[in-house]
Amino acid sequence: MLSKSLVEEVITAALSTGGDFAEVFVEDKVNNTIGMQRGKVESSISGRDFGVGIRVFKGLQSVYAYTTDFTKDGLIKAAKNAAHAINGSERFMPAILAEQTVNPLHKIAIAPKTVENMRKVDVMKKAHEIAQNYHKSIQEVGVRYYDEEQHVLIANSEGKFVEDTRVRSRLMIQAIAGEGNQMQTGFYGPGAYSGFEFMENMNLEHYASEAARIAVTMLHADECPSGKFPVIIDNEFGGVIFHEACGHGLEATSVAKNASVFANRIGERVAPDIVTYIDDGTIPNEWGSLNIDDEGEETRKNVLIENGILKGYLIDKFNARRMGMPSTGSGRRQSYKFDPTSRMTNTYIAPGKSTREEIIASTEHGIFARYMGGGQVNPATGDYNFAVMEAYLVKNGKIDRPVRGATLIGNGAKTLQLVDMVGDNLGHGAGMCGSVSGSIPVNVGQPTIRVSEITVGGTKGE
Repeated sequence: MLSKSLVEEVITAALSTGGDFAEVFVEDKVNNTIGMQRGKVESSISGRDFGVGIRVFKGLQSVYAYTTDFTKDGLIKAAKNAAHAINGSERFMPAILAEQTVNPLHKIAIAPKTVENMRKVDVMKKAHEIAQNYHKSIQEVGVRYYDEEQHVLIANSEGKFVEDTRVRSRLMIQAIAGEGNQMQTGFYGPGAYSGFEFMENMNLEHYASEAARIAVTMLHADECPSGKFPVIIDNEFGGVIFHEACGHGLEATSVAKNASVFANRIGERVAPDIVTYIDDGTIPNEWGSLNIDDEGEETRKNVLIENGILKGYLIDKFNARRMGMPSTGSGRRQSYKFDPTSRMTNTYIAPGKSTREEIIASTEHGIFARYMGGGQVNPATGDYNFAVMEAYLVKNGKIDRPVRGATLIGNGAKTLQLVDMVGDNLGHGAGMCGSVSGSIPVNVGQPTIRVSEITVGGTKGE
């Protein structure tokens, strides 16, 4: 990538007008996407991004610039452009750069770049065949394959000089079931911080069949009633509600500006004692994991809420200045084009002691949300609105019948307080999260939980 001596010159140029901190982020990323529809490859796109981001701090002022010109003159010019936006009387000299070794938490067995596209297509064809043959009502199946290899170099005026290589793979399966003028969709998108071995070891029968089963089940579902009900939210991607409605409220991006309902509340009770909420970027080979964040800090297990008590936030280097608190290894960005900020990695509710069966059996009347769909959240207030991809009525402690059109409406902080049962079956689901520093891979997770009351928007009144 870039030599240490050149990076030192760039950092020095970035500090030339009085900045008190400078950082260089170098990225070289190759990604591949293959799209299949109706069993045929319709698209195959490979791309490579190379660029350099330069950031300068002066107190609570931050300036960011990036360039794709990695000649010495181009880099020095970009650094000085950033520096000119900083006005300071004192000149800071950078520390001598010291190379740091990354502890590789996530083993990669088969680099995707060494695998021919036909092997990748074979996996896609198998997934397509399983989903297509699941039921006669499956009308269309789409499969999308994705892999990326990202090499980063991160250096700063505090002496940090560290490099890392990240590899991710993901398979997304969408099935559409139809009958008459009715159509329903099912989706499953497993992903990992892993090479092609993830595809070879994947339980395709499970994932492809689940995508198809969801579509077929919802095709024959009744309309969902509306009202206020106890809601059981299943594990894995069910955690997306708390990721969106609570997780973002625990990021320093909003906390540092007092734009979060959780700001200035460390030590307070924000949930029942059965709720522990964790963000952990170190879980081996999980989709949202990293060895180091995009500021060069080692990722770690951050306990945000412990037994209902707010313990901490996710903090990046700049917001650490605003808050007077240390970084938590949570600085992330989509690419060199984005200024990093505090973001989640693998965020989940820790497992409790109840089984899924016990949670269902203790619910006289309610809704079982097995798979969540998309939704909208106001990050300042935590108010949310989420569609449920697969839902069921619960009656007399048993799953009754499937219902479609269910929407969960509420407030994240309030919903958190209404969790009254937590299961023992923790699972994680892969997704992409968008925020001010771009779209990044994250995991959301939880065991099966029950919320004592959520407003359910349906297609009919009860």
